Amino acid sequence: QVQLVESGGGLVQAGGSLRLSCAASGRTFSEYAMAWFRQAPGKEREFVAAISWSGGSILYGDSVKGRFTISRGNPKNTVYLQMNSLKPEDTAVYYCAADVEVATMTDEYDYWGQGTQVTVSS
Repeated sequence: QVQLVESGGGLVQAGGSLRLSCAASGRTFSEYAMAWFRQAPGKEREFVAAISWSGGSILYGDSVKGRFTISRGNPKNTVYLQMNSLKPEDTAVYYCAADVEVATMTDEYDYWGQGTQVTVSS
């Protein structure tokens, strides 16, 4: 089993920055791709970014390209999401996910964290 724990959410003004972290653990955790999704109230869960185990493959959702950066830490079971130029529409619960391959669809990920709230005020 794999456990994912997110941290770093909070309240920030529009134009500001936040960095989210996700730490993965579990004795079965191996070379997993990791991703971030978000879900705003009343909306479907949306793909934000994903990174392969090696870091050689990175994908971003269209709404965050050029503003958000995903990276892996050392050790590689930690992933970060640097969020710059935040907008009120970025307000959502942000979820970390992990699976074998990089993907953009929620049903392709088997492991999920509990989520961390990000609120951007105007």
